[in-house]
Amino acid sequence: MKVLIYGAGQLARMMYLAGSPLGIEVHAVDVGSEKIVNPVTKQISDISLSHAIDHADAISVEFEHVPEHLLEQAALSGKLYPGIEAILTGADRVREKRLLERLAIPNCAHQIVDEVSQLEGAVELLGDKLILKASRDGYDGYGQWRLNERSNLPALAQSLTDLDLKKVPLVVEKMQSFEREVSLVGMRSRSGEIRFYPLAENLHHQGQLHVSVAPAPQLNESLTDQAESIFRKLAEALDYVGVLAVEFFQVGDQLLVNEIAPRVHNSGHWTQQGADTCQFENHLRAVCGLPLGDTRPRGIAAMVNIIGFDAFGLDMLAIPGCHLHWYGKVVRPKRKMGHFNLSGTGYSELGEAMRQLGGYLPAAFFPHLESEALRLKGVS
Repeated sequence: MKVLIYGAGQLARMMYLAGSPLGIEVHAVDVGSEKIVNPVTKQISDISLSHAIDHADAISVEFEHVPEHLLEQAALSGKLYPGIEAILTGADRVREKRLLERLAIPNCAHQIVDEVSQLEGAVELLGDKLILKASRDGYDGYGQWRLNERSNLPALAQSLTDLDLKKVPLVVEKMQSFEREVSLVGMRSRSGEIRFYPLAENLHHQGQLHVSVAPAPQLNESLTDQAESIFRKLAEALDYVGVLAVEFFQVGDQLLVNEIAPRVHNSGHWTQQGADTCQFENHLRAVCGLPLGDTRPRGIAAMVNIIGFDAFGLDMLAIPGCHLHWYGKVVRPKRKMGHFNLSGTGYSELGEAMRQLGGYLPAAFFPHLESEALRLKGVS
């Protein structure tokens, strides 16, 4: 079987590696050049995009910000999974908010702003602690602004005057207090079968995910039921096929949707060693019409992102349950270079592995390792 992935980054690479044992041949599309490339070697193929579409058994994406004309071309083939509506919704916060409202899914109080002059009204309605998000092309903390007090509103408004808010509106959200962020990675098959990995707890630094732990500590049945119910509503409304990630803020006993990602997701990387079938294989199974794999965790697992840093050896691989996934990129600030997966039979064992990993790595680039190791060692 052949699967064509729009986007040629690390997620396409990991799908390629997951597909090889199944005999699934994964090719990627560089969406800038529209060339077909090998997701691992980056070698450019001499076949055309139209030929690749014709000969693919399924087409999917590794990220949602694919040029719309390419998505429309792929959708015409009848092989695009998930569908174009789901991908466009994940790429546009306004579409996403409207979907959540239509389905009565709890999310942060917000206003859509397409003129700077509307910010005053947003403050009146939502308060003077706000986060402003570009509705498109924002990720890892980019395309976001914060208002911490009303007196800063004129300066903030001035900084936004050069933006075309009619073309790319802002989603202005009330800055929500929450206990933690959790995410649910699940998948839906072509036949409508749905499976879930356990909720993961996510720790961020400067707008980027640094650590995910799964299953999240202190989970209860109510939180799991809420998350899975919301996933089902979204997946069925979008007639979704493939892996879908839903990020939540936990506020007391309630989950509020922060955002959705119509693809394999960074907070699901732990599944490569921590679950019977990883998210990359399950995505390929779903889009190819194959049976979904077992999502049960093998123990307790964590993913630790490597961001903007490559100056380390490999001695940490002596840590039991430690695995490195390296993406082969040139280092740049804030660039995801790879990740470590750690695993243990319990939280204390995982915390000890995390403590040991922190001994090999600088805290400036891995700011959560020490504190998270201590926390996990205290979880029963």
